[in-house]
Amino acid sequence: MAARFSPAALLLAALTPAAPASEPATPARLPVGDGRISDGPRKGYVFACPRGWFAPRFGAPGARATGAWFHGDTWNPLEKPHVQGHVLWPQARFGTAREQELLRLRGNGLPVGAPTGRFPITPDDPVWRYDTNPNAIRAQQIDLAIPLDPQPAPRPGCLPMGMIGVSLSGVPFYNALDEAGRDAAAQEIQDKCDGHPQQQGQYHYHSGSACLVGRESNSVVGWALDGYPILGMRDASGRVLWSADLDACHGRAETVVAAGRRYRYAYRLTPDYPYVLGCFAGQLPRGR
Repeated sequence: MAARFSPAALLLAALTPAAPASEPATPARLPVGDGRISDGPRKGYVFACPRGWFAPRFGAPGARATGAWFHGDTWNPLEKPHVQGHVLWPQARFGTAREQELLRLRGNGLPVGAPTGRFPITPDDPVWRYDTNPNAIRAQQIDLAIPLDPQPAPRPGCLPMGMIGVSLSGVPFYNALDEAGRDAAAQEIQDKCDGHPQQQGQYHYHSGSACLVGRESNSVVGWALDGYPILGMRDASGRVLWSADLDACHGRAETVVAAGRRYRYAYRLTPDYPYVLGCFAGQLPRGR
C-alpha cells in the first residue's frame, strides 16, 4: 500500500546545518549564458536535446528587449526588474508518497506557500517594454514516479525544453534556456520568485527561485526527473557553490539523506548559469 502523502517540507534533507553566511549568494555581476549550449555534457553548458535533425533549433523570439541590467557579457540580477503583483494560490497542492521503489510526486503545479506575479504581463506593467508574456498561470496535473534508488546513466542525458525536475514548492524546474536558446534567467522577465508561465500556463523556474525554502542552505529544494535530489547553493560549511565546483551535469558526488534514503550524488543550485542542471546524470524512468 502506498504511504500517505506528506507535506513537502518533510522532504528537507537531514544535513549538517550551514555555517553563518558570509558570502552573498546573489552577486552583482553574473556571466550571461547566451550561446552556452552543447551537444554533449560540458561543464557550464546546457546539454540540450536536439530540436531538429542534427542540432537544436531555437527560433522563438523570447523577451523582446534587454535593459540596463546587462553590462556587456555580464548581467546584474539585483538591477533586473520583476513582473508586478503579489498573487497567492490557496488551492496549490504538492505531496509525495513512497510506492515500493519509487517516489511519487503529485501536485497541480501552483506554488505552495509562495506568491507569483500578475500574468499575463499587461501594458500598464513597466516590464511590458521588455517582455510581453501573454500567458496566464493555470493549474497543471503533475504526477511523476521517480526512482528512490537512482542509478548513474551510462552516458549523461540531454535536457528537454520543459520540465527537468520539481521543486518542493510544487513548481517545475525547466532548463536554463528560453525559447530563443538564450539565458532565460538573464533575458526573460520573471516575477519576484523568479518564475513565469509558458504557453500552456505551466508556471516554472529556470533558476534557483528566491522564494524556495532552502535555496541558500545545504538542504534539498527539489528532485530531478532521474531521481537525484537538488540541493541549495551552500555546502555544509556555508560556502556558496558555483558551476566551476560541479561536474558537467551541475552536480557532484556527496552523501545526502532525504525521503528516508541515502543518496550518493546530488545536483546543486548555483548563482551562475546553468543554475540548476546541465544534463541528466542518472537513468531516466521509462517513458521519459
